[in-house]
Amino acid sequence: MGGATDDKARLKQLEKENRELRQANETYHLHKAREAAPETRPARWHRDEALSATIERVWRENKSVYGADKVWKQLHREGVAAARCTVERLMRRAGLKGVRRGDPKRWRPIDEVEEKPLDKVNRQFKADRPNALWVSDFTYIATWQGFIYAALVIDVFARRIVGWRVSGSAQTQFVLDALEQAVWSRRPGEKLVHHSDRGSQYVSIRYTDRLLDAGIEPSVGSVGDSYDNALAETVIGLFKTEVIYRQTWRGREDVEWAVADWVQWYNTKRLLGPIGYIPPAEAEAAFYAETSGYAKAA
Repeated sequence: MGGATDDKARLKQLEKENRELRQANETYHLHKAREAAPETRPARWHRDEALSATIERVWRENKSVYGADKVWKQLHREGVAAARCTVERLMRRAGLKGVRRGDPKRWRPIDEVEEKPLDKVNRQFKADRPNALWVSDFTYIATWQGFIYAALVIDVFARRIVGWRVSGSAQTQFVLDALEQAVWSRRPGEKLVHHSDRGSQYVSIRYTDRLLDAGIEPSVGSVGDSYDNALAETVIGLFKTEVIYRQTWRGREDVEWAVADWVQWYNTKRLLGPIGYIPPAEAEAAFYAETSGYAKAA
């Protein structure tokens, strides 16, 4: 008796598995047919597609900060009928979400590296010679045409600006161009450390690879340390105080001319207290004159 009962149970299980397999095959073929002929898809699919496009438009038109609740309310203001749960479902499917107060920025471009360089400076912004330590940072400038960005690369020894770039975009290429100018103008041959904060542009694979190709050792500030790139921020603060905050700016061209003029004056004429109230170029010239004298004496 027990064997017959077991056989019946196995038979029922096989029939169930066959039904599920047939249903899976039918579902698969139906899905492929609908992919090939979208007009055969159900009405709900078409409604979701149309509503998804409207939802994304509303979300983007409102600075990408609205969550499902505000997007739903705006749709009703525009006369678009939709259930709140539908809006929430479609936003979740599209990866759209609102910004919450207190949320940190989480912009991570595709080329961001997973293992970032260590902090080799530890807030000790001192160097005993030129081309021993560079620091980099960038800032934004409000203009009539929108935000413009300015990046600086600074040699710590005499605080001389060795590379700079102005751009309408804050992508990696922008700070990479400032680095390229510094490498081209200085041609560092001895051991050099490049330090920055943990901004996504500076920890990107492209930027890090370029440093290594030039024989420069990368370093980034520690997490949660407001002084991790203090020297670069100080020089940028001088630039904004002495140039940017003193007038309004029409656009990129005006900012670019102002940066070029200020960098030239800063490097060759501005008196810097931390290096003895002399210009950076003069401090470097004095270093090379002194070391040259030592070399001749030796």
